[in-house]
Amino acid sequence: MASQLRFDGRVVLVTGAGGGLGRAYALAFAERGASVVVNDLGGDFKGVGKGSQAADRVVEEIRRRGGKAVANYDSVEEGEKLVKAALDAFGRIDVVVNNAGILRDRSFARISDEDWDIIHRVHLRGSFQVTRAAWDHMKKQRYGRIIMTSSASGIYGNFGQANYSAAKLGTLGLANTLSIEGRKSNIHCNTIAPNAGSRMTQTVMPEDLVEALKPEYVAPLVLWLCHESCEENGSLFEVGAGWIGKLRWERSLGAIVRKRNQPMTPEAVKAHWEKICDFDNASKPQSIQDSTGSILEVLSKVDSEGGVAANHTSHAASAATAGFAGAVGYKLSSFSSTYTQLETIMYALGVGASVKDPKDLKFVYEGSSDFSCLPTFGVIIAQKSMMNGGLAEIPGLSINFAKVLHGEQYLELYKPLPTSGTLRCEAVVADVLDKGSGVVILMDVYSYSGKELICYNQFSIFLVGSGGFGGKRTSDKVKEAVALPNRPPDNVLTDTTSLNQAALYRLSGDWNPLHIDPNFANLAGFDKPILHGLCTFGFSARHVLRQFSDNDVSRFKAIKARFAKPVYPGQTLQTEMWKEGDRIHFQTKVQETGDVVISNAYVDLLPASATLAKTPSVGAELQSALVFEEIGRRLKDVGREVVKKVNAVFEWHITKGGAPAAKWRHPKRSIDLKNGSGKVYQGPAKGSADTTIIISDEDFMEVVLGKLDPQKAFFSGRLKARGNIMLSQKLEMILKDYAKL
Repeated sequence: MASQLRFDGRVVLVTGAGGGLGRAYALAFAERGASVVVNDLGGDFKGVGKGSQAADRVVEEIRRRGGKAVANYDSVEEGEKLVKAALDAFGRIDVVVNNAGILRDRSFARISDEDWDIIHRVHLRGSFQVTRAAWDHMKKQRYGRIIMTSSASGIYGNFGQANYSAAKLGTLGLANTLSIEGRKSNIHCNTIAPNAGSRMTQTVMPEDLVEALKPEYVAPLVLWLCHESCEENGSLFEVGAGWIGKLRWERSLGAIVRKRNQPMTPEAVKAHWEKICDFDNASKPQSIQDSTGSILEVLSKVDSEGGVAANHTSHAASAATAGFAGAVGYKLSSFSSTYTQLETIMYALGVGASVKDPKDLKFVYEGSSDFSCLPTFGVIIAQKSMMNGGLAEIPGLSINFAKVLHGEQYLELYKPLPTSGTLRCEAVVADVLDKGSGVVILMDVYSYSGKELICYNQFSIFLVGSGGFGGKRTSDKVKEAVALPNRPPDNVLTDTTSLNQAALYRLSGDWNPLHIDPNFANLAGFDKPILHGLCTFGFSARHVLRQFSDNDVSRFKAIKARFAKPVYPGQTLQTEMWKEGDRIHFQTKVQETGDVVISNAYVDLLPASATLAKTPSVGAELQSALVFEEIGRRLKDVGREVVKKVNAVFEWHITKGGAPAAKWRHPKRSIDLKNGSGKVYQGPAKGSADTTIIISDEDFMEVVLGKLDPQKAFFSGRLKARGNIMLSQKLEMILKDYAKL
């Protein structure tokens, strides 16, 4: 059974708490450990009169039950006094429930100025005054929960309540803005529209209905929205009789009725009226950015398409469908990108690899004997095809980049990525899908080293608000996400991102200011910069590699992920994994909130036997093998003499083309010039090596042939050594005098 939601140590102010809903809230908060300020002016439902009895009775009831409470009798128009009462009695203020209200019902023609003004002063101005008085205290303590009380009359309108309806919808607008401004300080503001019996509703509801709509049926929602574990913010709920429903705005796709350089007429509006009012495939805007973004998109279409309502008449819909279809198969300009070990290390650090985990050293230290490139680095090179403006080149697509979202990602490797090199990328529009509320562009990107295909990416790009043109909704070219197994995860790994995670990851090439600039993030509807989705993607892939392949990158085959929600730097990523054969299903959550941020994802691994089968033979691939064989033959004749001069064991780690050494069947060779008559053999040194040398097959041959000075190779990073480095100077004698190649 779930543990009880408690409010121990929290201080709650409830306005209008002398009866009805307010009383139910105050009693419920106190029962669960909160210290409660019971505010009530003590007047009647019309706001006439004043007294202390209503608040005192509730305080006495709370204290009789063992709770903590104080009374306050001030008007909500004097919000500072109410908050001061909380601070004087309990030293802080955590929750404000704006519940106080009165009625002055009149038909619109009979509403007096006084009837209008007093309703707005109590409901709207009162909520403003009380909340403003508490706001700075909540900001300083970086915690606050606020409830605004609206009404079905405010949402839908009601005869005889024009004054009340206007004020109640005003509280919703106030709450919506407070939820945005308070988010970065952990202040949440939500709105309820309750149906419950009270002093106010007894005049407009039958007595038996008032009894059925008990305030106790509303209080549980208010308590949940005010609990510290609830992340809900900026939402509106109708509630009553044990039922709760969340409301949201809905908007038709609408129609463009203006043509460029031509007047807009009422006749054009009439001609498109059916489409304007058609809620099929309606969008659901959630922010002012969604609203203004649509207007900007309209301007773009009018300017670029001559204002013909391309998506909103049958003739133009056909043209739009043809335009989108014409984009399919379009190839973006190919490009080549060169990267070094610095970029692969920077990427690994950007997705959370750390020297705190010894197994991560291979990703962040170029001197590691098994220095490797994380497989998901494959998206970094491929995404440049779009980030360099490639999407704008696509014919038939009018793209508002402020409305572009990264929906899904697929990556497949055909061989491990080299730790440095040059890859040539070719990108093509695989398909365009009409999802109603938007368009999905499937972008396939192929990355080559020379003529060899190294990796393949499929980016699913979602264009918000561009759908509804009558195109197809599915495609056989989609690399589908798949459902998770219906059982608890087999393994769970967590990593806490740093506050600098987005700043670090962007150095890999994603310069979108959304991830670094607070002002830009606010314009996009976030209270602070968010983490790159592909950064979370990299964290998750690392977890799977660590858990199921011991960080062996040669076993990585493919990954598919769907991006669900944003992550903020500093939050903890929790990857839940299910193993089914060589497919590892996973989803990633933000541990602090429980939100799923990557869903329906999987990693395909190659079986260990398959990687061995793909490994080339050393004799056929590594020229250095010939040198070691020749050294071994020469030592048979003069081995004891060399042992006396050198007295050391050397271990060699040979790489090829920047690929991880683990790829080769015999990547390690050892030369024992310490024991007996000396010996050359495959594999690591028996016992321990005095000196370990890491060098590529190509550079090894340059050194042997005298074309590369070993010291220069060391200082330039082409040759790496550990252990007794000074002993490596004796290697020149071995190579010159005994290899003789």
